Amino acid sequence: MSSRPTTPGATGEEPSENIITSALSRLSAVTSRLHGGDYPKDEDDSTDDDASNWDRMPEVKALKGSNANGSDAQKARKLGLTWTDLTIKGVGADACFNENVFSQYLPEKLKGGTDAAKAKLRTIIDNSHGCVKPGEMLLVLGRPGAGCTTLLKNLSNRRAGYAEVDGQVNYGSLTPKEAAKYRGQIIINTEEELFFPTLTVGTADNPPGFANAEESRLGSRDFLLKLLGISHTFNTKVGNEFIRGVSGGERKRVSLIEAMATRGSIYCWDNPTRGLDASTALQFTKALRDMTDIFGLSTIVTVYQAGNAIYDLFDKVLVLDVGKQIYYGPQKEARPFMEDLGFVCADGANVADFLTGVTVPTERSVRQGFEDRFPRNAEAILAAYQASSIRAQMQTEYTYPTTDEAKSNTQDFELAIRAEKHPSWLMNKLPVTLGFGKQLTAAIRRQYQILRGDMAVVVVKQGSNIIQALSAGSLFYNTSTDSTGIFLRSGSMFVAMVFNVLIAQSEVTDSFSGRPVLAKHKSFALYHPAAFCFSQIVTDIPIFIFQITTFTLPLYFMVGLTASASNYFIFWLILFSVTGCMTAVFRAAGAGFPTFDAASKVAGLIINTTFLYIGYFIPKPQMHPWFVWLYWVNPLSYAYDALLSNEFHGKVLPCVGPNLIPNGPGYGSLENQACAGIRGAPPGAASITGDQYLDALNYSHANLWRNIGILWVWWAFFVFLTVFFTSRWAESAAQSGLLLVPREKSRNTRGIPIDEESQGTEEKITGSSSSSATRVPATKEANLIRNTSVFTWRNLTYTVQTPQGPRVLLNNVHGWVKPGMLGALMGSSGAGKTTLLDVLAQRKTDGTIHGNILVDGNPLSVSFQRSAGYCEQLDVHEALATVREALEFSALLRQPRETSREDKLKYVDVIVDLLEMHDIENCLIGTPGGAGLSVEQRKRLTIGVELVAKPSILIFLDEPTSGLDGQAAFNIIRFLKKLAAAGQAILVTIHQPSAQLFSQFDTLLLLAKGGNTVYFGDIGENGDQVKEYFARYNAPCPVETNPAEHMIDVVSGHHRRDWTKVWLESPEHEEMLAELDNIVAEASSAPPKTADDGFEFAMSLWDQVKIVTQRNNVSMWRNTEYVNNKVTLHIIIGLFAGFSFWQVGNGLGDLQFRLFAVFQFLFVAPGVIAQLQPLFIQKRDIYDAREKKSKMYSWQAFVTGLIVSEFPYLMVCGVLFFLCFYYTVGFPGDTDKAGAALLLMLLYEMLYTGIGQFIAAYAPNAVAATLANPLIIITLVGFCGVLVPYSAIQEFWRYWLYYMNAFNYLLGGLMVFTTYDVQVSCKESEFSMFDPLANQTCGEYLSDYLQGMGSGTNLTNPDALTGCRVCQYKTGADYLATVNVPDYYMGWRNIGIVAIFVCSGYGLVYLLMKLRTKQSKKAE
Repeated sequence: MSSRPTTPGATGEEPSENIITSALSRLSAVTSRLHGGDYPKDEDDSTDDDASNWDRMPEVKALKGSNANGSDAQKARKLGLTWTDLTIKGVGADACFNENVFSQYLPEKLKGGTDAAKAKLRTIIDNSHGCVKPGEMLLVLGRPGAGCTTLLKNLSNRRAGYAEVDGQVNYGSLTPKEAAKYRGQIIINTEEELFFPTLTVGTADNPPGFANAEESRLGSRDFLLKLLGISHTFNTKVGNEFIRGVSGGERKRVSLIEAMATRGSIYCWDNPTRGLDASTALQFTKALRDMTDIFGLSTIVTVYQAGNAIYDLFDKVLVLDVGKQIYYGPQKEARPFMEDLGFVCADGANVADFLTGVTVPTERSVRQGFEDRFPRNAEAILAAYQASSIRAQMQTEYTYPTTDEAKSNTQDFELAIRAEKHPSWLMNKLPVTLGFGKQLTAAIRRQYQILRGDMAVVVVKQGSNIIQALSAGSLFYNTSTDSTGIFLRSGSMFVAMVFNVLIAQSEVTDSFSGRPVLAKHKSFALYHPAAFCFSQIVTDIPIFIFQITTFTLPLYFMVGLTASASNYFIFWLILFSVTGCMTAVFRAAGAGFPTFDAASKVAGLIINTTFLYIGYFIPKPQMHPWFVWLYWVNPLSYAYDALLSNEFHGKVLPCVGPNLIPNGPGYGSLENQACAGIRGAPPGAASITGDQYLDALNYSHANLWRNIGILWVWWAFFVFLTVFFTSRWAESAAQSGLLLVPREKSRNTRGIPIDEESQGTEEKITGSSSSSATRVPATKEANLIRNTSVFTWRNLTYTVQTPQGPRVLLNNVHGWVKPGMLGALMGSSGAGKTTLLDVLAQRKTDGTIHGNILVDGNPLSVSFQRSAGYCEQLDVHEALATVREALEFSALLRQPRETSREDKLKYVDVIVDLLEMHDIENCLIGTPGGAGLSVEQRKRLTIGVELVAKPSILIFLDEPTSGLDGQAAFNIIRFLKKLAAAGQAILVTIHQPSAQLFSQFDTLLLLAKGGNTVYFGDIGENGDQVKEYFARYNAPCPVETNPAEHMIDVVSGHHRRDWTKVWLESPEHEEMLAELDNIVAEASSAPPKTADDGFEFAMSLWDQVKIVTQRNNVSMWRNTEYVNNKVTLHIIIGLFAGFSFWQVGNGLGDLQFRLFAVFQFLFVAPGVIAQLQPLFIQKRDIYDAREKKSKMYSWQAFVTGLIVSEFPYLMVCGVLFFLCFYYTVGFPGDTDKAGAALLLMLLYEMLYTGIGQFIAAYAPNAVAATLANPLIIITLVGFCGVLVPYSAIQEFWRYWLYYMNAFNYLLGGLMVFTTYDVQVSCKESEFSMFDPLANQTCGEYLSDYLQGMGSGTNLTNPDALTGCRVCQYKTGADYLATVNVPDYYMGWRNIGIVAIFVCSGYGLVYLLMKLRTKQSKKAE
């Protein structure tokens, strides 16, 4: 075999270990580390010296041993990887249609689409083979769509989601099944960067810190941060698309370090250099080379746009073309092999791009004389390879798993792992290495770091907790100790539980926000999922103690509950137990379902069932037998029993006021009075004991501690469920990368076979798509927009505030972009390239900008943001729109209002042609990492979305080539060159340009760390001018070296020189300033080239609203999961509440059941709101991140679109709930009453949707919104006159909050239409029975009472001399008078008032969205 490539730091000796460190350092034997001075705390990050100095790493030291003879060195952990005849099949995209709300119910025959129902299997990898021995590196090359990711996933033993996997794979001598328990040793680093965005880099790369030797772990972490040059970001948030954090390149390096730190034996890296600058990419690959050599790893890497310096570091190369393995062999023989077949690799060209381009007619060059006989396709090249000596040579390695070396290595590997593992029986069965106690400690530390990073959520949670305690305390303030206090005290305890349950509901939202990160950690075998689950519980304890204490102290004593220490602490303990138990319930619900919509639906049902069967609304003895089992399985019913027993035991409660008949002047004899409407009161008694009341509810004080114990048993059960479900989470979406076609587009879509990378049709792979993307026909070229304006910036400085003080991100940057000019903006990762583009494009909302930004010498106009195109680094799109819809949306909203709709849509066709997106134009965009477009397709779409807007001033592109292969990158730059030639001004940030790519640019702005300019000027033919500049200052570019890589290397600090100072003192700097002055003077004296129409947005507000609403309607129509869950929740809750109050009667107790049945309708809201808010916030994030900044449409149009798109579904839900609920309860069937009730229900659907949306409009994130909901909902529910009757509400609240409460009018209206005309007939047990005074009939004794206080009561035996029987009410109207709804007309009045509240609720959505929408910063 060919000799192994080395870097200056690779050790020559045979590696004896495989222990690359871990931020979770699963170190057992390493106990020492070089101290303090090893890692100087300076700001200068890694240089090449660091990369070679691996002896600094504590684990390398341990590997070699501390004795001179190395006698204490650790056991080796080498495996090697061999695979033969590996064939992988997946589901073909013909089967992948996205159903809509209507089509999901159609039988297959009616759905349309070709062979819609038949799922076709497609071969993604066809008969692959290879062997990577310990200490070897394999480079896997292929264009996007070739199957590289699929191959890596399967080689790393991640097979989920593939239909068939055939062939043999061996890890050392282990089979895939045997290797499964060593999951943490076979690592794959995927393209997605999955982190908790609020963690800092230091904590993200220190995930659960599993180390015996803490210092060793920290030393390894610091070494790796320094090695990849990001130690300066240690205290910076990682961030994501929507949270500001480190730069894209820095975030990628955090992801790489995390994988490097997991101490695997086999590593698969999927495009690890994406988003890194050329210098860092090379440095990282050198680090992989060193790790592989020192530790004896087997390393497999896919890289797009691999420079020759990177390519030369590998031992072997494997080339894939649409799943076929057309070459596998030594790296040094790959180029000669292809050249022998007749292909030509130009001097200085990237060999990797040459190897992947041989099957693409437009990319390959054929040597003279071979035109007739060169292999024209992958099959022909494969046939040539099969017949070659290289194939025969490589085949000899495939017996490696049966060799003594492999068996010995595997044995040593197993012994080393066993020695490192915790000795417990359980840990030996699991892939994790550390003892559970240490896993738990590390996971707890991580939980606190996550909390600290997201303090907004903690503050919202505890703030709303205290506000709610004070609010509830004042609502039930100082309740009396007589009969009128029974209902109020019960209500206060009900509210105390309900609030804490609704707070716990946020766990469902939380569960899904962290799931991808936990799945990644599980695949790394960092810790068992149980450690994560228990760490959450331990983290909860102090928070719950604080939360329950701050909640109970105000509430308990304001309400006036029993003033005894023992009673208070029992009350505290019960609420603590309830909160813990229900948190576990919602965590189990979150863990147990694959999607958020499904989990939120179940959470909504849990809330309804637990609240209704708590024993408060329907007492246990009166529950229907078909649902009474829910009482026994409801943790809250045990808590409610315990709370009431704790409060009422041993009390005597005299009956007073409306609960005493007769009552008033002249009725003072208790012997001739009786309690009315009090459950459990003995006949003829004028008072009731607490225990009699408890007994009537089937409660007993004797069961108090039993009930608390049962709560903890439930808690343990739900914790077990959470651990069980969490342990079964899939590592990633099974259908990752499948293209989805909306069902309504199925008839005009051709079949699209795809694989993991989902790169479109085979025609594309053979050269139609991105390769021809730049073959622009002359007619199309004529259609491209031309630009005549000059864009300049001078003395541009940008400063942000950090905890350490102001930080300058851009420092006096100058430059310009002229029409017809393609400018490159380059620099190392974190130099400020994206920041500069953001500032120039007016996209920053924080910080301070100083300097001048001018168009044609004049300040920027109001229409600048939409007149300039900006393709951001992160591709943020509406997931449920198709590619064509996204392009049309941008064109319709951003092209001038004078342009006709037809012309705008014609221009979309031009851009679809230019970017060759015909094959995917009807595919849904989808989500990154899930079903939908691939990285490369998303990038093309991002560019297309900006181009269809016809930017009239210039186009900014932030790393348009990241994640693309060499050909696709070249095509995109060549396409931009065409645009520039057509007169467009373009400024592009670019990370890893090849020499050919670099030569396409006209000018270069080169930035160094801190946003300092190092060079600005022309590049020259083949980079001659730039080369000459650096050569003049003793940094000549070697022949055959890519000038772009050389420059980045030079300015990244590897030449120990202040290049900013060199630039400022150079003649080029003086010339540049003079030229800048000249350009501005010329431009400002001439008339402006670009007419400003004076409009902030291209379209009128009405047109914006129409277009945005249409997009939201289509998105909702396709969002079947969201709509189905909303509808299902209404049907299930409607039937559930209806059958719980089945055919309610006309008795005295039934009046309250009618009220509670209607009241139960309110609790549809929490479940639906919790599902609605994340969707709103997701759309708001897309709007904030891209659409708002490009002035596509205004926030008014955004809000209107979201509100209107919900209406049809709200109407359907309201009608379905009405039909399921109204008639099962047995409410009046009269058309006027039923119709009015339906109208109120429809208004309520809009009311709570408005509430949910206005909370979401201002909330920082979905979890904070879920935590704010209970405060709003409980306040509205508490002060609406049900839990506390109008007369008992404190005066402070009664005269304003009660009347400002929409729920008051809603319930009042519903009660009027369902109860007003009911004739009350008391059941035997409901009569108040007492004897009149001697010698008086009942009628005579009660005459004064019946004309006064008791005018609404019904005496059924006026002529009796004993045993007067009084029913508390005659009609429903008498009952409604006591709840402040005395007249029938109020029902219709309330409908009008609720409609006003609906409008005001939606008004608040607009207001809060406006308050949240920040203006972009302008230069001062």
